[in-house]
Amino acid sequence: MSQIKEDVLRFFRDGDALSRLIAYLLGSFVLILVLRILSQFSMMPVYGTLMPYFTLPADLSELLFKPWTLFSYMFVHEDFTHILFNLLYLYFAGQLFQSYLGPDKLWSTFILGGLSGGLLYVLAYNLFPFFSEQLALATNRGASAGVMAILVSAAVIAPHFPVRLFFVLEVKMWQVAALLILLDLAYMPTSNQGGHIAHIGGALFGFIMARKWRDQRIFIGAFMNEWIERIKDALKGRSRLKVAHSRRADKGRGASSKGPNNKADQERLDAILDKISKGGYESLSKEEKDFLFRMSDR
Repeated sequence: MSQIKEDVLRFFRDGDALSRLIAYLLGSFVLILVLRILSQFSMMPVYGTLMPYFTLPADLSELLFKPWTLFSYMFVHEDFTHILFNLLYLYFAGQLFQSYLGPDKLWSTFILGGLSGGLLYVLAYNLFPFFSEQLALATNRGASAGVMAILVSAAVIAPHFPVRLFFVLEVKMWQVAALLILLDLAYMPTSNQGGHIAHIGGALFGFIMARKWRDQRIFIGAFMNEWIERIKDALKGRSRLKVAHSRRADKGRGASSKGPNNKADQERLDAILDKISKGGYESLSKEEKDFLFRMSDR
């Protein structure tokens, strides 16, 4: 049992960013499911009492006293098909995202994309008269906005990446993203308006973020990456001073464990990303693909 515990702790501490994100989402779903079962069998309203503190309210007067729900709602799934499709999209898009943008940007893109979707959802419900009768009781939940941010980001960076739709039809990555956005717009007037609005908010953030990174080499979520790194360092029991010392030591030896080693590597990486945006991943030579893989793995 202790070995299993150590393996689980090691996974959440050192595991791949995409795998850890999927594990957190799946773990939160299991906890919610257990809570629902216990509440039902015990005939105690524990589930109904706790969930309003984690789902995102549309009413500003309620959100004012529960601002953390702008983040917690991303990890709330009550329906199996909801979590299943979110995880499938996340796994597919997340792998591509990590290949081109690196794992360090995955979490911040997911969180900021979910935040953007949540803010657009709240804004729409408070601005449009259509939602006035629903406003007091409306809530949102789910990781879809963050997943859409990752998927659209991947589509912007690698628009011509080939995707097998339903294992039969081969389409390009940008066409997959466009189809999902079109479906959100098509279904928005008829059902789950809040969810579709949040999806669009996440997609907008993913598009803007990826364009900024691709065209100007600026990553909007850099501050969040720094915040996430601080948390990871704290969990691992290492101070920022030790990390900085380690990096200086590596630099002194002429090597670096993370990111491009020098200006030449950065310039080559930029040129490869430009080539991908114009001709797709398949336009790269084997040497360029190997170089891209080494850079994304650092």
